[in-house]
Amino acid sequence: MALRITVIGAGPGGYTAAFDAAKRGAEVTLVEARWLGGTCLNCGCIPTKTLKSSAEALETMHRAAEFGIAAEGKASVDMPAVIARKRKVSETLRGGLEKTCAKLKVKVVMGRGQVINAGLVKATLADGSVQEIEGDKVIIATGSDVLNLPSLPVDGKYILSSNEALELDHVPARLIIVGGGVVGCELAFIFKAFGSEVTIVEGQNRLLPVPSVDEEMSKLLLREAKKKGIKVELCRTVNGTKVENGSVQADLGPSPFLAPELVPASAKKPATIEADCIFSTIGRVAVTNGLGLAEAGIATDKRGYIVVNDQLETSVPGVYAIGDILGPARIMLAHMASAEAHAAVANIFGANESPNYNVVPSGIFSSPEIGDVGLTESQARAKGLDVATSEFQFRELGKAQAMGELPGVFKLVADKSSGKLLGAHFAGAHATDLISEAALALQLGASVSDIAGTIHAHPTLAEGIMESAAMMGE
Repeated sequence: MALRITVIGAGPGGYTAAFDAAKRGAEVTLVEARWLGGTCLNCGCIPTKTLKSSAEALETMHRAAEFGIAAEGKASVDMPAVIARKRKVSETLRGGLEKTCAKLKVKVVMGRGQVINAGLVKATLADGSVQEIEGDKVIIATGSDVLNLPSLPVDGKYILSSNEALELDHVPARLIIVGGGVVGCELAFIFKAFGSEVTIVEGQNRLLPVPSVDEEMSKLLLREAKKKGIKVELCRTVNGTKVENGSVQADLGPSPFLAPELVPASAKKPATIEADCIFSTIGRVAVTNGLGLAEAGIATDKRGYIVVNDQLETSVPGVYAIGDILGPARIMLAHMASAEAHAAVANIFGANESPNYNVVPSGIFSSPEIGDVGLTESQARAKGLDVATSEFQFRELGKAQAMGELPGVFKLVADKSSGKLLGAHFAGAHATDLISEAALALQLGASVSDIAGTIHAHPTLAEGIMESAAMMGE
């Protein structure tokens, strides 16, 4: 008799687990409360990148004369058409998942899953009826959702979550983005390209205050944001909002997240800024509503994220968890969820695998893009390592000049004595694609001399990786 596996949540982690298990011969049931593809496909990664593609197309048209192209009139954004294209892209990809489920004989149940134990999951369907799903193992992959704060009460009109921002059918003349992290920065550059006057409010002392992002990349992005006319208020938080006369006012105060001596005098002064709407992009929370974790005896941390062992099994034998539901103690990225899915399924089939959290590339689709993998310079030094770094500017590449994409830098972090690569941090055009070479190098334990000695095609942007590596030996 085939092993029966129930997967709750059909995002990148859930559908990857379902497909992997089905290919191994398991009888798989995939329970999803809303839509196949989860946040990533429907209101996260894919929609954001689709809007970014429209923003880049518009910016290129505005620069047509720079490339010797004569164009009459001025190009402008058609937001309803942009949103329609975004929805079509998501629909196409959802359709692909549906076909794969059918091909692999994965049974899809549209409902909200509740874990009773490893052998039973109850799914509450849209009509209120309950379907019992018997099995042998369970994988929880319900992910995360946007975090709402009392000081930023989301109303869908003046204060929007990132989910709602991706459905906006018009371009706000004035826009405040609260949170200068990944999502906030991506939306800032997109809507600036569409024509909004954008202000980012960030509580930390830099944009992208994420441990995996090297400080040099944050400095570069701040510089490019200002060049594009994006206003940035660092070391500040929004203490309250007020809607009045068709606009929203945000009261700013000094950040409570920083030591007073780290907050500049300018950020300590109270200020009020006004906009047509606010995007709140300040964090994520675990999606556990209705899962019945406490009743099933599944342990969670103080923030509600599920706790698992190295093999991704929860405190209840036979019940596993993957993806964003594990929280920031792991890595909350779609491709990490997929990697965890493969490991969890392998373990269900008798393996003893642990995901590799040391080599996980990330891509930030700001303008310019940022890609990173491995240790930052500060992380490497904090570990007591003797570190060497090198930086090579995008503008020195023939391909970058030909493309008219000059802002950017390649930065490598290596062990000084052995030359072994420790981390790579790129900012510039297609940085999110370029980072994969560095991820492979880290996975294989390569040295910077290995990279420098590898012939790279010319003219390409990837030459910047080779040049940065070669600088280490000078």
